[in-house]
Amino acid sequence: MNNYKFIPLVLLTTFLMGSSFAIVKIGLSYSSPILLAALRFTLAGIIMSIIVSVLKRPHPITKKSWIRMVIIGACQTAGVMGCIFLSLRTITASESSILTFTNPLLVIVFGTIFTKIRYRLYQWIGVFLGLLGVVITMGTQLQFEIGIVFGILSAVFWAIATLLANKWGATFDTWVLSAYQMLFGGLLLLLASFLFEKPFFTFNGQSLFILFWLSMMSSIVQFAIWYYLLQKGDPGKTSAYLFLAPFFGVITGWLLLGDHLYPSLIIGGLFIIIGIYLVNRKFQNLKQENASIEIQNR
Repeated sequence: MNNYKFIPLVLLTTFLMGSSFAIVKIGLSYSSPILLAALRFTLAGIIMSIIVSVLKRPHPITKKSWIRMVIIGACQTAGVMGCIFLSLRTITASESSILTFTNPLLVIVFGTIFTKIRYRLYQWIGVFLGLLGVVITMGTQLQFEIGIVFGILSAVFWAIATLLANKWGATFDTWVLSAYQMLFGGLLLLLASFLFEKPFFTFNGQSLFILFWLSMMSSIVQFAIWYYLLQKGDPGKTSAYLFLAPFFGVITGWLLLGDHLYPSLIIGGLFIIIGIYLVNRKFQNLKQENASIEIQNR
């Protein structure tokens, strides 16, 4: 894929990823957090499941496969997005986006511990720089907020979901997995909303537009572009651009919500961005090398 096509698409998809934090923060004026997340992903999941059914994409045929899809949805959608929406009650969109997008750093740590994948030195340097960035970003806060915990948990759930998708994903059609993990995750969030909060949603033009934007643009369109780039281009090169998402999260938080750009936020964010870039750099080639090592060891 030539750069004239690649660059605009990768900018659009990472902008949609990052800007969703500020949009959600605005949406919390009209809805309880878990319910807003539930409505977003249930709606997106229903639309995508209809699309993959109409297109006759291959669906799982075993109960075990459906259970695995539910587990991925519980981590990727219910866990990650539920924690993000809860974090935004007490911390800024900028802080939440920075914490959430440390997930590639945790993938390295969890992957080493649980899957014995080998990573290169510069990727571990990326992990160190990223974690240092978190300390710089959050270490200067005058008071502790529970949103920080939820922000960190969102990254933990995302890392777990990434490892599960890497382990099980080859058995699923990508579009089918995306559709149903969003749907199952959305339904779990809907249940959690009625169990753990007093759900409310204010119906007006702005709240419905926010729900539409989050469901269509920040979920379906963003996902479609991202996986198009992964399939048509070099996955390692594409994944390296994930560092743009927290950058857009900070910028849109500043533009739309007036979040303060403290020096610690900027410096810490830069460390995290560099760390994410190093972690994802040539990641696809590394996976191929690990696969070769596994074959040789058999």
